Amino acid sequence: MPTSFLALHRYWMYANRMRDYFEKALVNPDWLKLAEEHKAFPQLAFIIHDPGIFMSYWYGGLYVVIEGWHELGLTDPTIDKLLESPNVALLKRYRNGVFHFQKNYFDERFTGFMGSQDSVPWVRELNLAFGSYFLRKHEEKKRPPDTPNA
Repeated sequence: MPTSFLALHRYWMYANRMRDYFEKALVNPDWLKLAEEHKAFPQLAFIIHDPGIFMSYWYGGLYVVIEGWHELGLTDPTIDKLLESPNVALLKRYRNGVFHFQKNYFDERFTGFMGSQDSVPWVRELNLAFGSYFLRKHEEKKRPPDTPNA
């Protein structure tokens, strides 16, 4: 496998690890208690505590994978279909909001993606599709050349 492909996989691993941290933070009893204490300002509480922090880094990292996907000219029917979504442009702006200082606390770079009706299921599906793709490619590499696809 080319090192550029392995490098892209590394970026997906980074993003996916943030997803894992995010999901664990969502059910952490400490967070649930904080969320209850801050129910007057739930969006602010979410953004400044572990779930929002990990989610933002996951989303930002996942956009880097999209950039690498395009740069390497990779293709996969499932991923390519997901990348036709207008959420891609919103995710890019979200990534820019996370990794470039914004003076406005609730900058549209954040609120645009969060306001998209299907951003949550879309980002999860895209993350899973990338993971499946990398796993499939790893399995193909292990298979002897004369073995048909299973």
